[in-house]
Amino acid sequence: MTPTTTREIESVCTYCGVGCDITGVVENNRITKVYAQNDGVVSQGKLCIKGKYGYDFLEAHDRIRQPRIRKSFVADNPAIAEHFGEKLAPFNDDFLTCDLETAVAIAAHKLDAIRTEHGGESFCAIGGARTSSESAYAFQKFTRETMGSPHVDNCARVCHSPSLAGMRATIGEGAATNPYNDIYETEFIVVIGSNTMEAHPIIANRIVDMAKKHNCVATIDVRETKLARLAKHNCIIPFESNLMILNMMAYVILDEELYDRDFVARRTTGFEAYRESILNDPHADPRFFEQVEGYEYLAKQIPNIAREYAIRRSMIFWGLGLTEHIDGSASVMAAAHLALLTGNIGKTGAGLMPLRGQNNVQGACDMGCLPYYLPDYQTPETIGMMTPQLVEAMERGEIRALLNMGEDLAHIHPNQNKIDAALKKLDFMMVLELFETEVTRYADIIIGVKSAYEKTGVYINAMRRLHLSQPLVKSDLPDDWEVLTLLAHALGDGENFAFASSQDVWDEVRRVAPRRFSGADYYRLERHRKRGMQWPIYHEDTPILHLLDFRTEDGLGKFRYRPWQKRGMVEAILEGRFYLDSPSGYYLTTGRTLAHYNNAAQTKRSRKLDTKYDEDLLLMPIEDEGKYGDRVILRSPHGETEALSVRYTDKVRSRTLFTTFHHAKSRINALFGDEADEIVMTARFKSVEVEVIPVGDAVGCS
Repeated sequence: MTPTTTREIESVCTYCGVGCDITGVVENNRITKVYAQNDGVVSQGKLCIKGKYGYDFLEAHDRIRQPRIRKSFVADNPAIAEHFGEKLAPFNDDFLTCDLETAVAIAAHKLDAIRTEHGGESFCAIGGARTSSESAYAFQKFTRETMGSPHVDNCARVCHSPSLAGMRATIGEGAATNPYNDIYETEFIVVIGSNTMEAHPIIANRIVDMAKKHNCVATIDVRETKLARLAKHNCIIPFESNLMILNMMAYVILDEELYDRDFVARRTTGFEAYRESILNDPHADPRFFEQVEGYEYLAKQIPNIAREYAIRRSMIFWGLGLTEHIDGSASVMAAAHLALLTGNIGKTGAGLMPLRGQNNVQGACDMGCLPYYLPDYQTPETIGMMTPQLVEAMERGEIRALLNMGEDLAHIHPNQNKIDAALKKLDFMMVLELFETEVTRYADIIIGVKSAYEKTGVYINAMRRLHLSQPLVKSDLPDDWEVLTLLAHALGDGENFAFASSQDVWDEVRRVAPRRFSGADYYRLERHRKRGMQWPIYHEDTPILHLLDFRTEDGLGKFRYRPWQKRGMVEAILEGRFYLDSPSGYYLTTGRTLAHYNNAAQTKRSRKLDTKYDEDLLLMPIEDEGKYGDRVILRSPHGETEALSVRYTDKVRSRTLFTTFHHAKSRINALFGDEADEIVMTARFKSVEVEVIPVGDAVGCS
């Protein structure tokens, strides 16, 4: 009998942007337990349910372990059948299989033909935030340099691109300003548009500690979140009013002269024009809410939050409830304005904290997986298209080929009916994934790759912390960067992809992105594996940004006022048509639940997680109980969901709804159209007007 070998290996959690340090207990190359050590700087010795139990997916029966080549693709490409047919073997009704080198050679053959006939810009690449920074870097490099296309994007397009845009426009850097533990050094915390206890629970632990000890938290959201129960100020606001609320806070601070005159004078520019604009904007005066039925209390509650924020050392945290709107970038700018007005930035316990969603979305953006930024946020010679523009270009036949790396475009993006039609028009699509997902239904070639638990790589969390992962278990599957390297060689770009290890890739990152990573070699990251290091990293790392200057050209923070435009729910209330007893005119927002993550590709393959939340539930106002029954369909002008189970609750306000989007079968994202942030095209996921259609027994509307 072979003796059992047990090891404990330190690495990083594969789920949200918190980026917890973890230790895996491994027996005979199988994870039996994951825990956090008490001295873990991020985890503080605690993990959420996903971090503790969400590793079953590694051994799932449907893991992609062999390359898959769609039979219809081979049939439609006689040259491929002729050149490679002998190397292809049956896999199932839809796919053939082969070795990795053959699959890459087939992909290169097709990509070269498309590039020759239609040019490099007929190719695009979408993905990169679910893998390491090394693979994200190789992904954008392959797109730009091997294929000659500027069209590369990642899932920040549907989450925190507005945070990047809004913060860069005001303070020059689109990243969190402080480490998480500064929560313990602050005096007041504003959480806006974030269900922190479920979406970022290990950060929430710190906020909960402060709420219980000091009663110093304000939550601002369209519904009552779990954190709101502990808040000193539980501020429930109308849909699509974030920008107005933040501008109102600034109005109070200016009107009551609570701003930091010295800080504004020394470290900012544009203040006088900003002050003049905001004090003359009727939608920035909190008294505006006196006329908004059902929300009159905000006329007094907003000034109370503003005063406390201004006179204390304060931090603002936000999630997708702030960014996924038409004015998401402007709302982030408004949050930054509050920090500039009060001097609540550039010091311990005061700053701006976007709560990023994916485990390496910060890293993917840092690596240049954006159409308008190279690594280190340098400007490329040619600006590519953003994902919504790429989808339209697919529809027009201008984009002929797509390389997809871990981005379930056919599930988590908006306007699913449109995306479905666009993907069907592609000449070629290749996907690097762990499992078959919604997007692989359209793939011609699927390559199974390593997960984060099976490889070495740098992950950059929501507070700019670099964490060097190491494999918990051994795997024969390739890493994403290895597939891209093979593909580049097959396309004649081998000298440009002379990578033999992930460290080779990272050393190149350090050379081309020195402003952030020059001092972050593998040796140092290994030594500080549990603590991590926060970029920019030269001789030492930088836990707090903007201590002396902002990262703008002149070192000054910028005031750039954007007024709120009347629309949506507020407009409907003012016009007297919101509270009508009708199945139409409900407002829906979406979000996460604790047990699942994003498209649930990994979490639904963990029994302990999926059994806790095996379908997307719809929360409806308690006053509607008995009116619609226990199953409903939601319909918008763009599409409709499948039937959803309903839970009636007092945690959502009149004629407002909430659901998660984790299960593809629900088709929640079919409800959302092309409405998006006006600067960076992030979809308006947090607000859509829907009709509620009962399914089965229901009393119906009177």
